[in-house]
Amino acid sequence: MTKKDKGKSVKASFEAQMEELEALIEQIEAGEIGLEESIKAYERGVDLIKSCRGVLGQAEQRVEELSKKLQDDSSGDDDA
Repeated sequence: MTKKDKGKSVKASFEAQMEELEALIEQIEAGEIGLEESIKAYERGVDLIKSCRGVLGQAEQRVEELSKKLQDDSSGDDDA
């Protein structure tokens, strides 16, 4: 799997998790499910939030790495 393919997979996974989380929230808020199912949905929501935070943390780290690389490349141009 190339980096581009992996990026698409992570994005799709993140977006799918967000959609699932939104659907769970709607079900709970609308009272469409009973208490036990609401608790299970809440637990699933907590897991989804943890996973999404992990993906966002990785994305933030990657952006920081790219920004640092850009700064390093720019400062190297000044020496020429």
